[in-house]
Amino acid sequence: MRKILPILFILLSGNAISNDDFSWLTPDGNKAPETENQKSKSGFGGWLVVTPDKDWEEKWNTPSENIPYFSEAKDVKLGEELTILPFFANPKLNESNYFEILCDIKVEKPDGTYSINEKNIPCAKGKLDISPLSVFLTQTVIKYIGEQGDPYGVWTVYFDMKDSIRGINIPLKTSFNLVK
Repeated sequence: MRKILPILFILLSGNAISNDDFSWLTPDGNKAPETENQKSKSGFGGWLVVTPDKDWEEKWNTPSENIPYFSEAKDVKLGEELTILPFFANPKLNESNYFEILCDIKVEKPDGTYSINEKNIPCAKGKLDISPLSVFLTQTVIKYIGEQGDPYGVWTVYFDMKDSIRGINIPLKTSFNLVK
């Protein structure tokens, strides 16, 4: 969880910004556009990445000077695996440098039913000894494997991140398509 994550085309810059002004940035330093899967609100940032990379954990657990790259996926076939990686940045710290992130998680199948529907899951908490402007991976990671009997079509992931100390909620959404 202590890893800085300037991956893909989105970068976080901790230079010359206050904790309340945090937003995701592009490599050229401009503010990244808000999307369903990547947002910031009142200084707190959340981001969902759907990756087919089986070695995502190995990529993540490297020294912070190594910049991990995760492939993104939209389609998955039966037997293939995807991982939904929820990242956050700039949690509000209390006077003891403690933070707490809770999550509501729903995974909606193409037929409108849910394979996951959980509220107030502890996604990340602890005491930080590094800058909160770093990017962190939650302890709650979602794995999906296309199995026989799963409905084909678009699966939608709703991942609401709640910064308990700041009192901010960021609703994130992403999807993938189970194809024949």
